[in-house]
Amino acid sequence: MEAYLIEWASLLLRWLHLIVGIAWIGASFYFVWLDNSLRPPEDETLKKKGVAGELWAVHGGGFYNPQKYLVAPATLPRDLHWFKWEAYSTWITGFLLIVVLYYAQAATWMVDPSRPGLTPAAAVAVGLATLAGGWLAYDVLCRLMIERSQVLFGILYYGFVVLMTWLLTQLLPGRAAFLHVGAMLATVMSANVFFWIIPGQKKTIAQMQRGETPDPIHGMRAKQRSVHNNYLTLPVLFCMISNHYAFTYGHPHAWAVLALILLAAVLIRHFFNQRHRGQQQWRYPIAGVVLLMIVAVWLAPTAAVNAASAPVEFARVQQIIAQRCAGCHAEHPTLMPAAPAGVMLDSPARIHALKPRIIAQAVQLKAMPLGNVTGITDDERALLARWGAEKESP
Repeated sequence: MEAYLIEWASLLLRWLHLIVGIAWIGASFYFVWLDNSLRPPEDETLKKKGVAGELWAVHGGGFYNPQKYLVAPATLPRDLHWFKWEAYSTWITGFLLIVVLYYAQAATWMVDPSRPGLTPAAAVAVGLATLAGGWLAYDVLCRLMIERSQVLFGILYYGFVVLMTWLLTQLLPGRAAFLHVGAMLATVMSANVFFWIIPGQKKTIAQMQRGETPDPIHGMRAKQRSVHNNYLTLPVLFCMISNHYAFTYGHPHAWAVLALILLAAVLIRHFFNQRHRGQQQWRYPIAGVVLLMIVAVWLAPTAAVNAASAPVEFARVQQIIAQRCAGCHAEHPTLMPAAPAGVMLDSPARIHALKPRIIAQAVQLKAMPLGNVTGITDDERALLARWGAEKESP
């Protein structure tokens, strides 16, 4: 019953996390696009009101005319919408997901059996420290660099993320490491909203209510953090989906794999941000695609093994799969609440039907078993490779 409840908690939290995440990222993408697409107004009345940019758009059968003020309007509007709960809800649901799927099952998902010494409790502590420490490091760097080169800031922060990625892959299983890199970046994004963007907006409003001229520094800081959030969205999304692709986090140099993919994501996002300004700088997406191609070639499966002269006994294959794979991939698994992706390898018919998938995951990519929790050996992988090279009887 406990496993069943965990599955339901996972389902509902994933669903909710996806919904609120779409709302938040959608708003982030829209407002960065809007900022980059605004044009100086031609109407003298708008200029006198302090409007710095405007845009005409049509959507859903209606016309819209969003306007942005240089600092703030002369008078505070009665109804003012705040974009904050999308960010808060995304972080809360994401953190609850980590608690349910990783921290509550730390012995399974947070400990690498090939690296003894880190207890489940210590692994959870590493995860929590990553979220808190990642935010503190980013915030300090932001404070130091707000009036300096943002390119230099990006280089320094990227170096920090790569360092954290390497460190996490040394301490945690690859799957948990990738997820915590994404959670660290997502925590930065949410904390930016909570500690800087919303408080800055509140200070601006408070100054207006007192009849004072708003200090532009609050808007400057909020804009800086908002732009950073926009660049972090694609890296966070990749980390969220990476748990479905073991060939990335299961690589011996998984930290470098993730570092290259995150850099590619930032370059591609930068292209779209620049494009909204009317600048077609194709070198950025080209560089991003090239990086992804380099990773794809690097992670490509090894060549198939020629079949041995003597056929492999299927009984031996079945024994290996029963010992190393069926703990998760069975109708009634012992290591999981349910078989991942519905893949079950607990009968000869199912093993034969899924032979190409077994060879790809266990031999070519060496992505399975996850974290090699069942201790499959190189000799056993070699035997499976020989079996995979054999042609199935009609």
